[in-house]
Amino acid sequence: MSTFKAPKGTYDLTPPQSATYLAVREAIAAPLKNSGYGYIETPGFENVELFARGVGESTDIVTKEMYAFETKGGDRLALRPEGTASVLRAALEANLHKAGNLPVKLWYSGSYYRYERPQKGRYRHFSQVGAEAIGSEDPALDAELIILADQAYRSLGLSDFRILLNSLGDKECRPVYRAALQDFLRGLELDEDTRRRIEINPLRVLDDKRESVQEQLIGAPKLRDYLCEACKAYHEQVRELLTAAGVAFEDDEKLVRGLDYYTRTTFEFVHDGLGSQSAVGGGGRYDGLSEMIGGPALPSVGWALGVDRTVLALEAEGITLDLPATTAVYAVPLGEEARRVLFGVVTELRRSGVATDFAYGGKGLKNAMKSANRSGARLAVVAGERDLAEGVVQVKDLESGEQTPVAVDAVADEVRRRLG
Repeated sequence: MSTFKAPKGTYDLTPPQSATYLAVREAIAAPLKNSGYGYIETPGFENVELFARGVGESTDIVTKEMYAFETKGGDRLALRPEGTASVLRAALEANLHKAGNLPVKLWYSGSYYRYERPQKGRYRHFSQVGAEAIGSEDPALDAELIILADQAYRSLGLSDFRILLNSLGDKECRPVYRAALQDFLRGLELDEDTRRRIEINPLRVLDDKRESVQEQLIGAPKLRDYLCEACKAYHEQVRELLTAAGVAFEDDEKLVRGLDYYTRTTFEFVHDGLGSQSAVGGGGRYDGLSEMIGGPALPSVGWALGVDRTVLALEAEGITLDLPATTAVYAVPLGEEARRVLFGVVTELRRSGVATDFAYGGKGLKNAMKSANRSGARLAVVAGERDLAEGVVQVKDLESGEQTPVAVDAVADEVRRRLG
C-alpha cells in the first residue's frame, strides 16, 4: 500500500463500483440529450468573485465551504462549489444567448468542491449532473426540467423519492416579504451569526435545521401570502403542467434552497431512505443571476442531481443496476506460438466491437481460467501447441463448460455468432 491516502472527505471510484456511477451519470443525461440540451464543460476553478456575487455573500457555501486560494500571479480563485454560475458565465462569454435560439439549453457533468464536515452522503468532493435552460421565462421550462429529472430517476428504478415544490416570488413581491420577515426575525432570540444572516438574506434563516430556531419560527410570515398575482399565476401553471404529466409533487412553503440566486420556482428531490442527507438533487429559477454577474437580463432555470446521493438512494431501495459485463471474451494462450496467434484474434475481435481481454504475464492454464471466470466473460478462447498444429482453437462456454474446436481463421465469426 502507498503511504498516501485520498484527502479527508473525498473518495476514489474504482471498478467494479465505478460502473454504477457511470451508469447513473448516463441515465441522468439521457433524457436531457433527448430534449435539446447540449453538453458544456467548464474549468474546475473560477474567479472567487463569480461565486461571491452569484451564489451569495451570506450563504454557507461562500462564507464557510469554498476552497479559495491566491495564485502566484495574484489572482483570487476558488474551486467550483456548484455548477450554475460557471455554466452561465461560460454561456455569456461564448455569446450563446445571441445565437438566436432561446432558451440556450445546456447539460454538464463534473466534480464540485465544498469544505464540509464529512459524513455519509456529504463529501468535500462530489459529483453532479446538471442542466440549465438560459434566457426564457416560461413555466413550461420549469416543468420540463422537473419532469426530465423525474424521468431519469424512474429509468434507474427509483420510486421512494419525493419532489418538493415552492415559489420564492420575484423582485416585485420578494422585497415586501423580506421586510416583513426581517421585522419578525429581529424579535427572536438568535445567535450572532444568524442575526447577521437576517440582514443579508433572511430567507436562509427559515432553512436553519436547529430545533431551537425552528420552534421560534412558528408564526413567521409565509411567503405565499405575499406573492404577487403574476408569481401566483406562474406557479399555478408549473403545478398544472406537472400534474398533467402525471408527476407527483408536494408543496413545501419552507423550501428556500441554499443559494441566493433563486427566484420563483424552487424544487428539491428528497429520498426518505437517506437519513439526514435526504436531498438527492434540486434546483429552481434564477431570473436575476445573469445581471448579478454582469450579463444582460436572461431569465433562467436549472437543476443539479448528486451522483453520489443517487447511488446511495439505489442502495437504500436495494436496486442493483443491470450492467453489461466489461468483458465478453477472454483469450488464454498456452505457449509462445499461441500467444502470437491469439493476440491477433483478440485484436480482430476488439476492432469488430467485441469486448475482449487476454491472459497476460504467461499464466498457466489453471490461473488463466480463474482470471477468465473472474472477468465475467461468457466465452474463453483457449489454444495450445497441439490445437495450433491441427489449425484450431478451443472455444469454451464459461456458463455451461462446453468446449468446441473452431478453425483459427473462423474463430472471430464463430464468437460473434455465439454472442449474437
